[in-house]
Amino acid sequence: MENREYIESGILELYVYGLLTEAENLEVSQKAKQHNEINDEIIAIEKAIVNLSTSFSPFLSAENFRKIKEKLELKHGKVIDIQPDGNRYRFIGWAAAAVLLLGIGYQYTQLNESHGHIVTVENEKAKLQEALVTSEIKHKQTEDALAVIRDTKNTVITLSGQTVSPTSSAKVYYNKETAVVYVDATGLPEPPEGKVYQIWALKLNPLTPTSIGLLDNFTADNNKIFAVSKASGAEAFGITLEPAGGSATPTMEQLYALGKV
Repeated sequence: MENREYIESGILELYVYGLLTEAENLEVSQKAKQHNEINDEIIAIEKAIVNLSTSFSPFLSAENFRKIKEKLELKHGKVIDIQPDGNRYRFIGWAAAAVLLLGIGYQYTQLNESHGHIVTVENEKAKLQEALVTSEIKHKQTEDALAVIRDTKNTVITLSGQTVSPTSSAKVYYNKETAVVYVDATGLPEPPEGKVYQIWALKLNPLTPTSIGLLDNFTADNNKIFAVSKASGAEAFGITLEPAGGSATPTMEQLYALGKV
């Protein structure tokens, strides 16, 4: 067989792809050593494969598949008769498995990247929603505070600081008709840990204190305006510092603010 006919038979492509038997590989290798034309053709085929691989996308196009198929066919319509070989099929199996794994790896990477992007977007969305809710709550608290202060039906009672804390002060907004009470505690210091301010409605003769609420979440409430229980017929209001949870009766030694209606 002449060199050109041998080259055009397609056996060199099969040699480069590793699809020949050991005997056939040895034959091609010997011919390549003996004939520069055959050796040059093998090198050209290898370069073509390298160039093809560098432009390889995740899926092989129909056009590239057609070109490779044509390379493997004989010019005269005859195909090289190759006897089934176990090693060859094992090679094809491993190659197919490798391609499958590469495809799965690519898809897995893309999936992870997409999932990571979705998680990031969801986290940012949650943060924005949380900020919006917080802003709306603060806005509502401010509106409520302004409504209390501007309500002309409210009587404003100033509570002055007492012996335990002379610089303390507070205001009570008291609607005598509805008995609704709001306390402005901005003039009080933050209570120590484990302590809470307790509000008392007082009747003076005889002196009768009635608890109308605790100023819970004192630090978290920026406006420091608290709605407490109603106080029908109150003649004075006082604020004491009590253990967390409040007390049944006021601790007079811890009387922070007091004022008459």
